[in-house]
Amino acid sequence: MLFLRSLLFFIGQVITAPIFTLVALLAMPLNPILRNDLISGWARSMLWWLKVTCNIRHEITGLENISDSPTIVLSKHQSAWETLAFQAIFPTQVYVLKRELLWIPIFGWGLAMSSPIAIDRSAGREALKKLVANGQARLNRGFWVVIFPEGTRITPGERSKYHIGGAWLATHTKTQVLPVAHNAGEYWAKNTFIKKPGVIKMHIGKPILTAGLKADALNHQVESWIEAEMLTLN
Repeated sequence: MLFLRSLLFFIGQVITAPIFTLVALLAMPLNPILRNDLISGWARSMLWWLKVTCNIRHEITGLENISDSPTIVLSKHQSAWETLAFQAIFPTQVYVLKRELLWIPIFGWGLAMSSPIAIDRSAGREALKKLVANGQARLNRGFWVVIFPEGTRITPGERSKYHIGGAWLATHTKTQVLPVAHNAGEYWAKNTFIKKPGVIKMHIGKPILTAGLKADALNHQVESWIEAEMLTLN
């Protein structure tokens, strides 16, 4: 039964992704914020479809910490779930992602229309400079910026190095940070087709003001909060 439910969800993704890619292309002349809101309709519809087909729901604490000001979200990354859910939970946002994702047929094309910040991880310090320049431009337009400091999906119960890019962007643009912890990997694990029914728990921390903070100190503060919070989710 879990396989059939997961298959139904996958079929829904395959059918609707090209439709929203077309919507993204048609929306090119529009204001970037409005264009992103239209594109994120796919993510919101997939969250609903995930609940219908796989009986995966979510509970959130800390919604009161979401403000109207452009903010940088630094989050745990366990699943594809958060890339969908964040579009329904937080204000209009862009993602910092590896540029190779934009090369994926259909999915990547639609992703490219959403004003992401695509980086070359091998470029070192030059990548940080571009991250700050592009990130500041997005923030000035009113976008939120979402970054997964670990850089890749992590198996529940494990942790990886928190890369400094997100903290670097926040401190160099003097933008507040929201740390986020969740256990989505327990129900929609990386590299697995089967999705398990249940309730994903997500905790949003209090805003961290970055003025006067060094990037490494902010990065450590975010990591400490997220990893401590992860222990309370299971």
